[in-house]
Amino acid sequence: MTDHPRPDVRIVHLTGPVFRALARGDLAAANAISPVPVSAYFAGPDWRGVWQERSSQVEKDPATATWVTGVIWDEQRQLAVGRAGYHGPPDPSGTVEIGYAVEPVHRRRGYARAALETLLRRAADEPRVRSVRVTISPDNLASYQLASQYGFVEIGRQWDGEHGLGIVYEVAAGQS
Repeated sequence: MTDHPRPDVRIVHLTGPVFRALARGDLAAANAISPVPVSAYFAGPDWRGVWQERSSQVEKDPATATWVTGVIWDEQRQLAVGRAGYHGPPDPSGTVEIGYAVEPVHRRRGYARAALETLLRRAADEPRVRSVRVTISPDNLASYQLASQYGFVEIGRQWDGEHGLGIVYEVAAGQS
């Protein structure tokens, strides 16, 4: 455990043009139109695939922008520390899949936990959401340990061409 106080975060939604700029790796263009400033890591190669995917999603359906990946914003420090959100709005069965990542320089300070709690609260408050899903790489022990504290249980495995094997976990909305 760390000796950092639990951070006060919110997830700031982005727009299609911000997603497109980040997908191109154009930090200056992204920051010119983003609701909050982001660091170079956001526009770097590690997260570019996520921004490309979200850009396409929002272009096809602009209403998804309020669901998909946004910025984990530390209110006290006024600092973007990571990304978090849903992969999209609830599917017909009422399931949402979440994803979150914290910049390496900001890890081990409670940001992933704070983002996960924010996502779980919203899911619990949304009448259409029945369950929350997360897919975690088998070698990502920190993410598994975090998710398991909130009642997520393994429901299967899946192969993703970009990320490899993922273990799929789920929890009923409002259960955590």
